[in-house]
Amino acid sequence: MTIRHVHEGRCGAKRLHQGRERTCDPGPRYAVSAGHAFDGSRFVPGGAQVLVDGGLIVAVQPARSPFPGGWPVIDHPRDTVLPGLIDTHVHLVGGGEPDALALDARRSGAEREQVIRRSLQQHLEQGVTAVRDLGDTRWAVLDREAQDGEPSVVGSGPPITSPGGHCAAMGGAASGAPALRALVAELHERGAQVVKIVVSGGAMTAGSDLLELQFGLDDVRLVVEEAHRRGLAVTAHAHSVPSVEVCVAAGVDGIEHCTCLTARGIHTPPALAGALAERGIQVCPTFGRLPGLPPSPQAMGVMRRTGMTLQARFEQVGTLFAAGVPILAGSDAGIHPAKPHGVLAHSVAELVQSGLPVGAALAAATSAAADVCGLGSSRGRLRPGMSADLLVVAGDLAEDVAALTRPTLVVLRGRAIPLSDGTPPAPS
Repeated sequence: MTIRHVHEGRCGAKRLHQGRERTCDPGPRYAVSAGHAFDGSRFVPGGAQVLVDGGLIVAVQPARSPFPGGWPVIDHPRDTVLPGLIDTHVHLVGGGEPDALALDARRSGAEREQVIRRSLQQHLEQGVTAVRDLGDTRWAVLDREAQDGEPSVVGSGPPITSPGGHCAAMGGAASGAPALRALVAELHERGAQVVKIVVSGGAMTAGSDLLELQFGLDDVRLVVEEAHRRGLAVTAHAHSVPSVEVCVAAGVDGIEHCTCLTARGIHTPPALAGALAERGIQVCPTFGRLPGLPPSPQAMGVMRRTGMTLQARFEQVGTLFAAGVPILAGSDAGIHPAKPHGVLAHSVAELVQSGLPVGAALAAATSAAADVCGLGSSRGRLRPGMSADLLVVAGDLAEDVAALTRPTLVVLRGRAIPLSDGTPPAPS
């Protein structure tokens, strides 16, 4: 990396935290040049120069263009520049400990806030500049004041679940139509930007069964109708085939996991895959874990019980993609040591392992992720007018998806972030 002509610039950019925009402090004016580039939708032949002024992208031009006069240039001739990554499924209250969500229920509010701050920093150091939090504890994420230098957060608040069901300790348990209506109304009033409903059981809650339904069709349809009436999308936690079928019939916008699990392993009926594709339901398989670490003991128990394998899971997601189902990158970060915050690059690699082209897997973590999070007008693409959330990684991503795990520059709203390996921020 070389840096030329350090020069301060002007501002006018806006910052989005929790769906609210605030004018930012004046940011630097400079260009990032890289020999390779992914613009959020496709690889750009020959790389790109991204010009940043006041926290916004003001131009994107070929890397071979003359360096702009008077602008500092951060030059990465052998690396890849792309939009900052967006993780569509995280739990910021989870600190990555064994049984992290159960542990969180015993924390004080101050302790929980420290975990949230640390979680966001871990994402940012790995190039994740926005996250969608799909389950906080008692409004901890929705109610907090965002801090300067943190990734943008889109939040669901506590997930809607059944009394005693998966994630009930987070505070979103409800039963019966009146209670479900009231909870959707409260989520909307308190600033949730998406509604999450837990339709099947989950591995990380003691006594919960992934193969069992927590809500039937009438309840899920009611939640969808109440959320849509308020302009909120609905994404559903669903592992079993019956739970996925309920989600499709109820008209949800997205499905988390979508494992299509049966008592004898994974089985996705072709008609179900076709219905997911026809209705454009976004599926986040929640891939991504640190290499060399095993799944959680709870997940291992499910695998022993059903005969499910990771390879079968990869094949299933590849089949869904081939059928035309929109696939998102989201890691379920924070729930276990194998899934710490900042592991989204491994989620993208596992999507490629499942059969997605590298470009499609990267789009699932940039442009497609921005669209599903409601950030598509400001993030997820290298375009003039977009927020200058940028990532530069060592190497050619088109040839080596593992390069995504090697960030050399992270830019958040126009300002370079110091990395934990000692890489200096520049310009500042």
